[in-house]
Amino acid sequence: MKKQAIIKVKNLTAQYGDDVILDNISFDVFEGEILVVLGSSGCGKSTLLRHMIGLDKPFLGNIIIDGENITSSDGLYYNVLKKIGVLFQSSALFGSMTLSENIALPIKEYSDLSKSSIINLVRMKLCMVNLQGYEDYLPSKISGGMKKRAGLARALALNPKILFLDEPTAGLDPVSSAEIDELILLINKSIGTTMVIVTHALDSILNVAQRIIMLDKTTKSIIAEGDPRYLKDHSKNVSVRQFFNRKAKIRI
Repeated sequence: MKKQAIIKVKNLTAQYGDDVILDNISFDVFEGEILVVLGSSGCGKSTLLRHMIGLDKPFLGNIIIDGENITSSDGLYYNVLKKIGVLFQSSALFGSMTLSENIALPIKEYSDLSKSSIINLVRMKLCMVNLQGYEDYLPSKISGGMKKRAGLARALALNPKILFLDEPTAGLDPVSSAEIDELILLINKSIGTTMVIVTHALDSILNVAQRIIMLDKTTKSIIAEGDPRYLKDHSKNVSVRQFFNRKAKIRI
């Protein structure tokens, strides 16, 4: 059975002042899939993400999430916020709050659950990301990888249909990066969460992506879409093949 598009980006143009970042791009994200947005620095990955989660308004075009056009009404956007979770690159945890308090914030904002129910839900989310026992820790007392997992737990707090993840393995060592990749796959497989991930980490892309779109800084458009393992060797676009087969230059 063909999967339904849970996100539709239609003819999106994003610009700041006279500087066009993305020019008339369109694509769908299908229910339950892991879509990775990739490309070189400055191609508009973060700009696209900011538009998809409603932080920026398009210059032109529409973004439809679970049937709601978030560009047309602030009221509709508020409803959509209950359906999405976001893991920011910095994890964006409040330093003065414990992990439990950080995760409880969106639950208190968007639900009428009792205090005891919130406590139980927070513990459940921390268990999902292997942080049981760290409820009362401040973000400053845990490692970078643990902060990412705590941020992921907060993004999952409301059982969202869709997760947006901005560079989820950035700044992490290979072991911690692999742990985050495993968590992403586990969450997607176990509860079917749709995921949109912005990253340039090649290992993560090949590990978790079911489909990718690749943005291009020069054309300000999408230059590749599909299975990254196929595109790596078979794309007709030289820039795409170079991205997937890049090697560090050794300077002597």
